[in-house]
Amino acid sequence: MTTWIKPTFPGDYHDMTDLWPLKRALLSVSDKTGVVEFGKALAARGVELISTGGTAGTLRDAGLTVVDVADLTGYPAMMDDRVKTLHPAVHGGLLALREDAGHLKSMEDHNIGAIDLLVVNLYPFEETVAAGADYDKAIANIDIGGPAMIRAAAKNHAYVNVVTDVQDYDAVLAEMDGNDGQTSYAFRQSLALTAYSRTAAYDAAVSSWMADALHETPRRRAFAGTFAQALRYGENSHQQAAFYTDGSGRQGVATAQQHQGKELSYNNINDTDAAFELVAEFDPANGPACAIIKHANPCGVATGATLTDAYKSAFDCDRTSAFGGIVALNQPLDEATAQEIVQIFTEVVIAPGASDAAKAVFAAKKNLRLLTTDGLPDPRAAITAVRQVAGGFLVQDKDTGHVDLSDLKVVTKRAPTDQEMADLLFAWKVAKHVKSNAIVYAKGGATVGVGAGQMSRLDSALIAAKKAERMAEAMGLPEPLTKGSAVASDAFFPFADGLMEAAAAGASCVIQPGGSMRDDEVIAAADEAGLAMVLTGMRHFRH
Repeated sequence: MTTWIKPTFPGDYHDMTDLWPLKRALLSVSDKTGVVEFGKALAARGVELISTGGTAGTLRDAGLTVVDVADLTGYPAMMDDRVKTLHPAVHGGLLALREDAGHLKSMEDHNIGAIDLLVVNLYPFEETVAAGADYDKAIANIDIGGPAMIRAAAKNHAYVNVVTDVQDYDAVLAEMDGNDGQTSYAFRQSLALTAYSRTAAYDAAVSSWMADALHETPRRRAFAGTFAQALRYGENSHQQAAFYTDGSGRQGVATAQQHQGKELSYNNINDTDAAFELVAEFDPANGPACAIIKHANPCGVATGATLTDAYKSAFDCDRTSAFGGIVALNQPLDEATAQEIVQIFTEVVIAPGASDAAKAVFAAKKNLRLLTTDGLPDPRAAITAVRQVAGGFLVQDKDTGHVDLSDLKVVTKRAPTDQEMADLLFAWKVAKHVKSNAIVYAKGGATVGVGAGQMSRLDSALIAAKKAERMAEAMGLPEPLTKGSAVASDAFFPFADGLMEAAAAGASCVIQPGGSMRDDEVIAAADEAGLAMVLTGMRHFRH
């Protein structure tokens, strides 16, 4: 016998057996994948089939004998199918305690037959919303009878099996075959857990959608995901971890196809997401772009005439950190770029497609993971971001803020040149994706120094400049590429010291939000150093 947790019921009962026979099943599914084969397998094992509407028709068309739910309830489906299973003949059959004399008498008095297996998958609410349905269509796709039956069957898992996922059909059959047509309590418990998880996720999807539709902050907030894979461990080897998808269909690591390499790790997934979200800031219609990420921070980002050029320029920002990094491209990977990437060890490459020739180049690097998507994520799409804290979680809109040339305010005596302005806007896009405090130096459409995650803005400016100096030495350049660069700060300069460090590194222009009590002092310092400065009026803290 399998070890199981004995349920406690009111009244006097004899000891329950672990196994319970499966003789009667109710099937009512929206997704009919595999339902005919499952129905045939159940019937072959002597199980009586009950069904509703389209599912019943599908089973009958396959030659199966099916009892219609309307014949049990004495009522046809009504009100556009909103009411068909909400009846004691159904819920009594699911909820009755098989060893309770009172329940058995009620079943006999009201001609209610026991239902031992419920097979239900719900109206496709999540898919309907993801497809852009309007309010009324979304409401029409909220399932009522399905969740009610699932909860009833799951509550009574002492006797009843409940299946909400197509992938569990074979498991039910195997369980029956291994137990002479019966199922174990432990098996029914596992099915009940899956069922409650499904209804919880469904309700979370509905409530989150309605909160967004009404632009309200709900009193209670729920989030849900669908298990995608178990991970070897989390950020560290002593932490357990798993990956869940949210069903949104947003292009990225959750929807990508993996062509080669071992399974992604927790850190791979986190860093790949950061890389792809960053490179999506650069519209492929405006040319190729590449982002190289390490520990969720960019160590190099660049645009170029070709993908190869963009990769090389991104790599040249910090060749040391790029080793073992994540590479994200905004255009399909080509053979020439693949040849460049394989020159060093890279963990993951993600792109909106890849040529066969590029795949062939990567095939020789068995540890390199190649992911392709059907497109780029929309950097301006509204998304809810969640972060756990002790005793709760923080919820906010994803940072989709952006500025255009017309949004910038020149505050110094000297205005930026056209090339400087282009580099300022480039650096600003990158700074949005760098952990605060963030300082980014950029020149010619490429980062040349990145300072991330420091406790002071001055330290970030110093680190970024120092990294640029080291790269200049490694590349045999006469001077660091920060000479004549644009510098972006994700938040205002509280003092002029960070700005002066950027000037000492050779920056010629600055982009920052402004808003400090010492803005006048900072602007005066910029004028004295001959810098051009523009303000965005928007900050990009990222913690």
